[in-house]
Amino acid sequence: MTDAQETAAETALRTTGGAPPDDVEPAPIPLLEPREGIPPVVADETALAEVIAAFARGSGPVAVDAERASGYRYGQRAYLVQLRREGAGSALIDPVGCPDLSELGEVLAGTEWILHAATQDLPCLREIGMIPTRLFDTELAGRLAGFPRVGLGAMVESVLGYALEKGHSAVDWSTRPLPEPWLRYAALDVELLVDLRDALEKELDRQGKLEWAWQEFEAIASAPPAPPRKDPWRRTSGMHKVRRRRQMAVVRELWTARDKVAQRRDISPGKVLSDSAIVEAALAVPANVQALTALPGFGHRMGRRQLEQWQTAVDRAKALPDAELPQPGQTLNGPPPPRSWADKDPAAAARLSAARAAVSALAEELNLPQENLITPDTVRRVCWEPPAEHTVTAVAEALAGYGARPWQIEQVAPLLASALTATA
Repeated sequence: MTDAQETAAETALRTTGGAPPDDVEPAPIPLLEPREGIPPVVADETALAEVIAAFARGSGPVAVDAERASGYRYGQRAYLVQLRREGAGSALIDPVGCPDLSELGEVLAGTEWILHAATQDLPCLREIGMIPTRLFDTELAGRLAGFPRVGLGAMVESVLGYALEKGHSAVDWSTRPLPEPWLRYAALDVELLVDLRDALEKELDRQGKLEWAWQEFEAIASAPPAPPRKDPWRRTSGMHKVRRRRQMAVVRELWTARDKVAQRRDISPGKVLSDSAIVEAALAVPANVQALTALPGFGHRMGRRQLEQWQTAVDRAKALPDAELPQPGQTLNGPPPPRSWADKDPAAAARLSAARAAVSALAEELNLPQENLITPDTVRRVCWEPPAEHTVTAVAEALAGYGARPWQIEQVAPLLASALTATA
């Protein structure tokens, strides 16, 4: 980071998001430019070997980002990986041409990786062999530091005083060849990540939150891959309208049929058949293709073969015996929805109300989001089934059992113990 950048960063971090006083005309924000131009896309093993050697020779942390084709392709695979490291410069790697980046991952294994919103990119990076052992998440750091806007563009602007190019975040990154403006946008995403990381580390240290951040980053880096969702069809948008078990079976059969088509064609499921169309068919349970065609989402643009395919799925649901119909709702793994607590357990509802108020007040005092101080689910679990003794030690043990980090336990356990005692 240059002296001018460092001064701007320190000034911005000590004001509200870097905003100038009301009586000062804000200076125009310069548009960030790539320092070495746009690097060529690495799409073969020879070029990849050169990148691996260059990044092995580099020093310091490595900035990492990945672009997916959400909304266009099936799944969440990476279609471009961007990296930057001191002494190595920037690199753009095409995981279609280079699907195995495990050797690069091994070279960088002991290095700190800097990502923005790490949990979004880590699954697709893991698929191609890139798994960090240490990381710094600039988005999470911004949350802990109390920034009101934590998108990468907003953070770079408020902390470092540069504007990132906008407009290409939601494009189809599976496009080949990738247009130059998209590559420019992608290269700039890692251009200042190291500088942003350094500035945020200083600010977190100033606020006394740096150890909190390290604990959070360690939890992300050491977390195992998320298990597959049980009954993913239940997450269909508009599912709350579907009440009857036979209708739920229609949703399940249509969702499953759509998923198979989407996977076979490597296309986003929503482009095969919309969630709203699935719900409309479930509510109507059409008797035949003609009735299906009349429903929203199954209009004249859909071919006869497709319509028959969807009607076959509906017919399968209609033919199921009652014993094989899905049950309403999912098996609860934890407490019921809070809106039902007052009727089910008024004492638990009182505990939750007191706990939420205490957590909210502390989060405001610490200038960070409540969900980063402690997850709402953890608060609900402690309040629904509190420890036998309402002591700080007992509550701390319960919080640790739910995965809370030591810093969270230190901050929250006394509050929850007081809330449990006050409402006992």
